[in-house]
Amino acid sequence: MGGLSGMERFSHLEDKIYLTIEFAKKVREEKERLDNEMSTLRMEVSQLAEEKNRLEEKVQDLMSERDAMQLKVEAMLDAITVVVPDVAEAVQR
Repeated sequence: MGGLSGMERFSHLEDKIYLTIEFAKKVREEKERLDNEMSTLRMEVSQLAEEKNRLEEKVQDLMSERDAMQLKVEAMLDAITVVVPDVAEAVQR
């Protein structure tokens, strides 16, 4: 009966080893999945950062263009006020 008890313990140990191996496989697969997901997210973050930089440059260009247009409009209004004094009164109101 002592041998049977030893075999039962060995069988129980064998089961634990196989369960541990399966757990290690699952952990490895999960790690690989998370590594792939992290890699994908890093690429997305990089692309979004590039897009953000591009949009910031576009905003700066548009603001510069707006400022240039504002100066031109102000210059035209100044020229009109010199030619037509009535307009000067309307613009100053």
